[in-house]
Amino acid sequence: MARLPRLILPGQPHHVILRGNNRQAIFFSDHDRQHMLATLGEVAALYRVSIHAYVLMDNHLHLLLTPPEADALSRMMQALGRRYVAWFNVRHHRSGTLWEGRFRAGLIEGERHLLACMRYIELNPVRAGLCQEAAQWPWSSAAHHLGRTRSPLVTEHELYWSLGNTPFEREHAYAELMGQGTPALEQAQFTEAVLRGRPVGSVAFLANLADVHPKVAVKRPRGRPRKVPLMPPPPSSTSSA
Repeated sequence: MARLPRLILPGQPHHVILRGNNRQAIFFSDHDRQHMLATLGEVAALYRVSIHAYVLMDNHLHLLLTPPEADALSRMMQALGRRYVAWFNVRHHRSGTLWEGRFRAGLIEGERHLLACMRYIELNPVRAGLCQEAAQWPWSSAAHHLGRTRSPLVTEHELYWSLGNTPFEREHAYAELMGQGTPALEQAQFTEAVLRGRPVGSVAFLANLADVHPKVAVKRPRGRPRKVPLMPPPPSSTSSA
């Protein structure tokens, strides 16, 4: 089956995932993770892409990004992949690919789903049993949004700022949001959407996209469309005089 073309819109947030080939580890040490974050900062600045949230896991990473132009996201991720793999292979005396194909990306409707997607990303280590609280994981943006530390990578989205008039109010409101956890249906929605390259949004949001990119914006059932039986023509009638 041919790949669906990516739907990347400038000025809109996108959920991105980059995974290790055959689920292999892409980080062997904290030094590897530090280098990934440093490289991520470099390429994001180069292509002027805003990073709203991130998490580094053992064999994959999640990002929530807003590109200024449609091609900026792809160029940034390609540069990130090339630079990190070149460094990683030299450091660990290996060769060949590290990634499971191209990165996956899904458009996020900001008004309704951005904060939920941030929560989904930053709760990954908790769901994986790596820590009890999201802020305890040093390789994500959770501690930044919860006021425990400051990450130079993070560009706070305006919807995060709308949580309160002061940093304390925003951090408290976001902590309450994180405390609610990610509902199972919401978790499945974000996971499936990013892996299949589909946007997450309201019915109205998706309807507006359908005219431009229907194969991506509209989720269609698998398999061939069911055949609809032809209806016999209605019997002809004659009027009496």
